[in-house]
Amino acid sequence: MSFTQTVLLGAIAGFTIYLGLPIGRLRRVSQKAASFLTMTSAGILIFLLFDIVSHIKEPIEDTLKDVLAGKAEAVEFWWLAAIFAFGLAVGLLGLVAFESRFMRATPGSARPLTPARLAMMIAIGLGLHNFSEGLAIGQSAGQGQIALASLLIVGFGLHNATEGFGIVGPLAGAQPSWAFLGLAGLIGGGPTFLGTIIGYTFTSQPLSILFLALAAGAILYVISELYHVARRSGTKHIEMSGLLVGFLLAYGTELILEMAGG
Repeated sequence: MSFTQTVLLGAIAGFTIYLGLPIGRLRRVSQKAASFLTMTSAGILIFLLFDIVSHIKEPIEDTLKDVLAGKAEAVEFWWLAAIFAFGLAVGLLGLVAFESRFMRATPGSARPLTPARLAMMIAIGLGLHNFSEGLAIGQSAGQGQIALASLLIVGFGLHNATEGFGIVGPLAGAQPSWAFLGLAGLIGGGPTFLGTIIGYTFTSQPLSILFLALAAGAILYVISELYHVARRSGTKHIEMSGLLVGFLLAYGTELILEMAGG
């Protein structure tokens, strides 16, 4: 697979996020429905958080096993572990600082984010995650693993479609502009395209772990914000139903990728 073909397909995989964004234009959504959709977004993000951590854990644990077996130096394990801790801290605490300084109407205010700003924070977190997906696509294609690269493109494309829905969950009834949805999709899906370019050029395990950790920290923060917004409806059974639906929806797309061999 040539560089041009890989980048083009990586862009398609990233921009399928736009398939779920038009749902944000729904009108006249009740408070209960809005709460359900918000927690559905949270469910999708919770699954992605588990998925991200599992991908981070594998190379770090493999390195630790090599160290214990005398096949690698201890510094290699501590280096990867430090990258993970640093990325997680920056993704979580950095987003807190960014949101407090730039995203709230009054800096330092304890009031919840507006639906539009919360949706944009979700897009930022997903963008960090999708950059690492692009790295995986580019690296597999660059190493000549065409079948794997193709399966990753299809699988990540399906996954990103659900992520689009995750972005607009808090926007139910707000009817954002098409320009806003276009920007949110670019922030959330565009990094897949950039990651594909970089991944095809060179392979870097530390870089992959760093961006996965950044994504994990950002998504962890956004989940807390989503729950804070949804719980104001006072309907826990609706909130938990949305959480369950979102988690199962994301898990279903992951199963499709696994069945395809990705």
